[in-house]
Amino acid sequence: MALSSITPTTHYLDLKYLGAEHLIAVGVLESDDGLILVDPGPMSSLETLRETLEEAGYALADVRALLLTHIHLDHAGATGTIVQDHPDVAVYVHRLGATHLADPSKLLASARRLYGDMLEPLWGEVIPVPEDALHVLYGDETITVGGRPFDVAYTPGHAVHHVSYLDRESDTAFIGDTAGMRIAGTDVILPVTPPPDVDLDRWPDSLDALRNWSPERLFTTHFGPHDDPAWHLDAFERTLDAWSDAVRNALEQEDDEADDAERAEAFHAAKIQELKQRLSPELVPAYDQFGQPQASWRGLARYWRKQSDRASP
Repeated sequence: MALSSITPTTHYLDLKYLGAEHLIAVGVLESDDGLILVDPGPMSSLETLRETLEEAGYALADVRALLLTHIHLDHAGATGTIVQDHPDVAVYVHRLGATHLADPSKLLASARRLYGDMLEPLWGEVIPVPEDALHVLYGDETITVGGRPFDVAYTPGHAVHHVSYLDRESDTAFIGDTAGMRIAGTDVILPVTPPPDVDLDRWPDSLDALRNWSPERLFTTHFGPHDDPAWHLDAFERTLDAWSDAVRNALEQEDDEADDAERAEAFHAAKIQELKQRLSPELVPAYDQFGQPQASWRGLARYWRKQSDRASP
């Protein structure tokens, strides 16, 4: 089946990123005016997006709006190309991300430092989004797209420009990476905390904003819908606290001669070993690839070092 359905008008698809399942889910919502996509994914998966919509009887030409939780390449890298090919598509994004969609040079420079020569093979080309296509969000507003209303919340923590959307029609909160990675049907949640924007001070408020919505379900881009929002948010927060404490404690070990690379690799290995004890073998690679505990260690370490620098006289 091309699309998985949550309600008769609320669906999602698996981009099967680089041929792997359970990595990137795209929300596909029907409206009076056409389709709404939540986080269309990277340019490298655009052909899969197109083919999957066609299998379901749709086309990219039916898309009227893109709701972006944030602008990281796995969520929004294809945005510019979609708008180039279909200029009437409206793009909703937080104000702090809009600038980088219009001019992605800084975004790409940052990504290249992380991915090097693998940037294009992994994520594909990223082109600017025309400013007249951008609809700037701040949080705490309600938007109506094709007659379908969405509440918007500003939800930093994973990224400074992160927003979440409550689709009132399906009572589903599309939350991007605000509450980690969890493959639908499992009870395993991993925080996703890569550099450079991790903000543990603001993250609890973002989780409370989601709790205040009291949605029927959460939808995580990685990966899919979850019908136990209260449990999920509490479990995520406990795990995030445990990971952040572990990284802070590691940094405080002044007599530890291990460098960051060794610490991050050890942290990653320990978390993957835990996953192997809790998951069926076919799901572990997805968490390894997109949960990326090693990158999360580095993001948390960067956060704690910034806090230490601020506290220094």
